[in-house]
Amino acid sequence: MAKPMTKTQLVAALADEMGSDKKTATGALDAVIAIITKEVSAGGAVTLPGVGKIYCRERPERMVRNPATGEQMKKEADKVVKMTIAKALKDSVNG
Repeated sequence: MAKPMTKTQLVAALADEMGSDKKTATGALDAVIAIITKEVSAGGAVTLPGVGKIYCRERPERMVRNPATGEQMKKEADKVVKMTIAKALKDSVNG
């Protein structure tokens, strides 16, 4: 498996694709991340065309097991961020 792209590499590729400098690309990437974070934190969803949909889902209270002791304990309800991958991206990866 290949190593994941770092933020520095992503900014460089984005700057090259946009035909601008790295400072502008960093600003654009940071703005997109801030918008996604704000929207998903508020319980909304963000669709990135061709990539997928990022959303927040609530998990109910449940019983879990401590792997070290085997003890059963109650875990409070919480929220988890999920992402559904777009069909276009799946198709481009598979072939």
